[in-house]
Amino acid sequence: MRQLLNVVSDRGSKYAVSGGPAGSAEEVEAFLKTLKRNKKFARATHNSWAVILPCGTPLKNDDGEAGAGNVILRMLEREGVAGQVVVVTRWYGGKHLGGDRFRHVQTCVRAWLDGGA
Repeated sequence: MRQLLNVVSDRGSKYAVSGGPAGSAEEVEAFLKTLKRNKKFARATHNSWAVILPCGTPLKNDDGEAGAGNVILRMLEREGVAGQVVVVTRWYGGKHLGGDRFRHVQTCVRAWLDGGA
């Protein structure tokens, strides 16, 4: 698992991104379970994720952040990344971000894809 913490901070909301190998829906569930063993991530407002399984099947979950899973999925498709689940975590800071939240999700995924550490 590779994690980048504090990728974006805006109006109190904080974002992180995590990712790692996942070849099946069961492996995605196991990855999320491992991620949420960390109480900080378990208590996060949203853990939105997407993956393109090696067989080509796309899976995604917004976890309450409407549209976020789709943003992640589209970026993985554009980059041709399969077999890697990417999770963008948001801790809500009390102020609505509107459309900026999608830019922040993109920033997190881009940082992960670019191999930031």
